[in-house]
Amino acid sequence: MKKIFLAFIIVLLLIGTMGTAFAEKKPEPKAQSYQIPSSVLNITKENTYPNPTQDLPYLQPSEFTDNLLNSSKVRIENPNLIRMLNESSVNKTPFALGLRATIYLGEWPLYYESTETSPNWEYQKINTNYYDNRGGRNIYQIHYVQEAQKVVRGGLTAKVSNADDVMKMMMLKAAEKTQLPLAFETIVGAGTKKDHIYNIPPKRLGYLYAYAPAINEKGKVTYGEVYITLKGNKRQIVVKNVTTHGIGAWIPVQDHLSFSFIASEVPK
Repeated sequence: MKKIFLAFIIVLLLIGTMGTAFAEKKPEPKAQSYQIPSSVLNITKENTYPNPTQDLPYLQPSEFTDNLLNSSKVRIENPNLIRMLNESSVNKTPFALGLRATIYLGEWPLYYESTETSPNWEYQKINTNYYDNRGGRNIYQIHYVQEAQKVVRGGLTAKVSNADDVMKMMMLKAAEKTQLPLAFETIVGAGTKKDHIYNIPPKRLGYLYAYAPAINEKGKVTYGEVYITLKGNKRQIVVKNVTTHGIGAWIPVQDHLSFSFIASEVPK
């Protein structure tokens, strides 16, 4: 009877532990699709300069790499480091009993943690269409025409080591959160047009401004010295001298423009 009662108590304790574990598990944050204002238009089809698609899918680690990443006490998400590990392998052998080795891979940005992602729909003015209708008696209609090719660049707000790796991780996070096409460089070709009409009343000057939007991404990047250690057939990653740095970046939204129209009695 005592054995049955003891078994019953153990089952109750296990159920309580499982319930606590499930209760403490937090759902992962979902991607947030940013509401695009009506003044922002997609010019992918109209753009006379074909921008390359900036697809940066998360790199899938190989079985060997996955085992190494799981052995690390520090999170590793750098796609370039994962790619390098994917191209490596260490075969197990029965003769590796006394094998001991430490391989230094260098200092790497290991992962980026996003703390704030916000759009600036008028990041950079790239074009002005203008007409003087002060001497006119009827409404004059204008529409957007890009007068000259314009290159819009973003970038990091501070200098950091391995900047390309950091930019790639930041763009992945920002694209995941906003669901917008992002690129650190986008081009609007000369002669790009949009058919939307803007009316300039008589006795007014009309100004149609076009802006390139961008995402302001802020967060923290974690660096560390990465080692692979081999002890017999056991392989693992060891990260030393871990440091964290605050970082920000401007990332343009590709093939999108924000328009602002003003009809004024006096020149602007």
